[in-house]
Amino acid sequence: MTTPVDPVVDVLEEGKHPLDSLFRPKRVAVVGATDKHGSVGRTLLKNLISNPFGGVVYPVNPKRPHVLGILAFQSIAACPGQVDLAIVVTPASTVPSVIQDCVDQKVKNAIIISAGFKEVGPEGEALELKVSEIAKKGNLRIVGPNCLGIICPSSGLNASFANLMPQKGSVAFISQSGAMITSVLDWSVSQKVGFSAVISIGSMLDMDFSSVIFYLAKDTATKSIVLYMESIGNARNFLSAARECSLTKPIIVIKGGRTDAAAKAAASHTGSLTGSDAVLDAAFKRAGVLRVDSMSDLFEMADVLSKQPLPNGNRLAILTNAGGPGVLATDALASHGGAVAELEPKTVEALNKVLPPAWSHGNPIDVLGDASARHYADSLAAVALDPNCDGFLVILTPQAMTAPTECAEALSKYAKIQGKPVLASWMGGPDVAPGAKVLNDAGIPTYAYPDMACRTFNYMHQYQTNLESNYDRIDLKVDLEAVQAGKLEAQKLIGKVRESGRSLLTEAESKLLLKAYGIPVTPCELANSPAEAAKAAEEMGFPVVLKLNSTTITHKTDVGGVVLNLHTSYAVEKAYNDMKESVSRLASPEGFEGVTVQPMIQVKGYEIILGSSLDPQLGPVLLFGTGGALVEVFQDSAVALPPLNPNLARKMLQETKLYKALLGVRGMGAVDLDQLIQIMVRFSVLLLDLPEIKECDINPLIASSESILSLDARVLLHDRDVETRDLPQPSIRPYPHHYVNVIDLDDASKVKLRPILPEDEGMMRSFYARASWPEGCKPATMPNEAENEVCSLDRQHLIRTCFVDFDRSIVLVAEGHEDGEKCIMGAGRISREEMSDDVTFSLQVLPSCRKKGLGSKIMKRLIELAGLEGAACIKADVFSENRRALRFLEGHGFALGATNAGKLVPAQLQISSAPLLGRRNPSKGLANDRKPTVTGINVSS
Repeated sequence: MTTPVDPVVDVLEEGKHPLDSLFRPKRVAVVGATDKHGSVGRTLLKNLISNPFGGVVYPVNPKRPHVLGILAFQSIAACPGQVDLAIVVTPASTVPSVIQDCVDQKVKNAIIISAGFKEVGPEGEALELKVSEIAKKGNLRIVGPNCLGIICPSSGLNASFANLMPQKGSVAFISQSGAMITSVLDWSVSQKVGFSAVISIGSMLDMDFSSVIFYLAKDTATKSIVLYMESIGNARNFLSAARECSLTKPIIVIKGGRTDAAAKAAASHTGSLTGSDAVLDAAFKRAGVLRVDSMSDLFEMADVLSKQPLPNGNRLAILTNAGGPGVLATDALASHGGAVAELEPKTVEALNKVLPPAWSHGNPIDVLGDASARHYADSLAAVALDPNCDGFLVILTPQAMTAPTECAEALSKYAKIQGKPVLASWMGGPDVAPGAKVLNDAGIPTYAYPDMACRTFNYMHQYQTNLESNYDRIDLKVDLEAVQAGKLEAQKLIGKVRESGRSLLTEAESKLLLKAYGIPVTPCELANSPAEAAKAAEEMGFPVVLKLNSTTITHKTDVGGVVLNLHTSYAVEKAYNDMKESVSRLASPEGFEGVTVQPMIQVKGYEIILGSSLDPQLGPVLLFGTGGALVEVFQDSAVALPPLNPNLARKMLQETKLYKALLGVRGMGAVDLDQLIQIMVRFSVLLLDLPEIKECDINPLIASSESILSLDARVLLHDRDVETRDLPQPSIRPYPHHYVNVIDLDDASKVKLRPILPEDEGMMRSFYARASWPEGCKPATMPNEAENEVCSLDRQHLIRTCFVDFDRSIVLVAEGHEDGEKCIMGAGRISREEMSDDVTFSLQVLPSCRKKGLGSKIMKRLIELAGLEGAACIKADVFSENRRALRFLEGHGFALGATNAGKLVPAQLQISSAPLLGRRNPSKGLANDRKPTVTGINVSS
């Protein structure tokens, strides 16, 4: 766990980052530098030498002895000293040989400015693949191709052909479009917007959004990150990076390609698929990323989020000196999910004391046209205490009695209200400009019109909602082990279908699959003759439904394949024969393979669709919404990425119009939402357990106050010739069930060793409170031993521990029982180092588990998992005073290094040398572009 060693992390994470040589290079070679006016090679070289960055520049041009008066070199190899960064501006056809030269000379980074790769077609794609293969062999990181370059104002580096150097700031801008960057830089001059970094990533041959986000997450000069995106690149890596970074720094994105026409334009620009826009929205929400609709919003939100806190809800209090702007603000607020706060009676009483009798006595709070600075300030002070208000908008119109600047000065002392943002709209021109400047300088974002301010507030609420819903404490528990009990049965069923050469399951087979995962289905009896159907109906009880059984026909209703409400055996036999004739006529005789007999469900309830499909970029996608025959007509649905937990499932429900009906309307009782959520989570697990499934629909799923039942289901598999390793992977790594096992301790007791779950947050809080700590390692937020056992540990730290990204880290907990209560007795973590196959680890056990061998058992399992995850080496840093931990590591084969300046002893173990372990395929384990996690160890074993 990182918590036991926070002081260690603070000491060591100031160290060198693998990408520092890209953003802060000491030696830069420009391959293709030239004197030719108007050329990219000349502009780029001039930018480098015109902006001191603390390094040396080497022009590389075999045809010229000098470029811009600087000695030129024949090749990378001829440059004196070790080149950190090579910038390539030669024609595309020459780039592979240049990259080979870089690899030969052990250059760490390259920026390929040149165009003419996959964006031009198959020939360019083959050229790009060749470049990629060469770079990978030499561990060379590449930005581009087809990019503008990078700019790092904090270091002075301008490795681009942009026409200006922006001023320093705290916003990092990453864009796939170089032209978008040059436009933004030009705009930034007049708006006095500064940047910590500007990165043009182009076609993302190697480094993509995730690579840069991981770096910027640790960059102290960067406070927020904005993205212009046309394609997401490696979706799994992007979501991993964004989820990690968004906990501490806001990420705001504008994504081109919302419409079909724009998507085609984006694909032709980047040579990449764009995927479904609705699915991308779901992915951004899952990663805690805020999506905006315009470039102005992109930078506006970056500025606002650096000045004001996020609201805890959507309720806004509006103070105005004119009724009209208040009305417009209310409309703008409500149209995008905001709400006008309802003032508490005591707030109204407080306002009565500071405002004239004619004030509006409600929200919007009309302080009247002659309002003074004191009226504004006293009113804001009063509503700031109202718990019903999540944020504030102050509107001023320049009336004859108004003093805009004086009002702004009075309000500026309220710029920082704990947990509640303050926005302003100073409407007008020159008369209000000085006041608007006072507010902006005080940290209160100020807008020309109130609707703009309301849009900003709604964005802030949306961003807060994204973060909260992803990491809310989970109260509803789902027993994942019980859910997986039917996995083997389901796998056998799918294997049997694939062996038969089919890809479409029958309805009966589909329901067996759902039933294996505990999803309730209606009884279903197969009949191959009218007599068999009648007999099954008699045994089941009337009325019944007859449905077509077919391995080739997907939509039964289109061919007369569903007959409802049959009350007699005669009606069943007739329906069988009529269906056979209808299917033969409308489809084919071969399409009729008997019928299934099912009870006629007469419960009055809501028809729901619960389904899945594949997105070309993000893999499996879940859908929930209004179902039935008119599902395409109503189009009331929400999409999400698996895996789901109960909170994420509930969020899907709440995003649909159907949700309010499920709570109970017009005499219909409320649906058991907990049961429905359990079904959704089980469905999510089913899809991840069975990657052979291409599409799966439960439609309708009938939900009422009495029951929830799957009436119909359809499952389509991938073709049999698709290898398991080639099946689409989820964009978020699911819970690794296969890492769960039960171990015996030295005292003969048993504990379950398993990956952590978000539901473990409460037990982890208690675990931290009871753990023992080396001197100086106890976090400041932990209680003293004499204090209450339930600690006030920082929630963000618990989020990082319990809501773990299994692509970045594996956290193991030892679950046992003490005094009849389930508890966590020990925990360990391995985390991938960035741009490396090495992992770091940490380990902690309760004092009560000393001499039981728990620490050793967890350590051995961590080493084993590191091997399974493709790690080459496992590392830790331990305080030199922690002799017990050092002896423990030596006993497990770790080699100890010399104590460093921070009184830390480095320890490492080569996985290949660990007993019974061998190296595994790293591509199947923890992702490689990872934030370095320097950890330590505290062992009581």
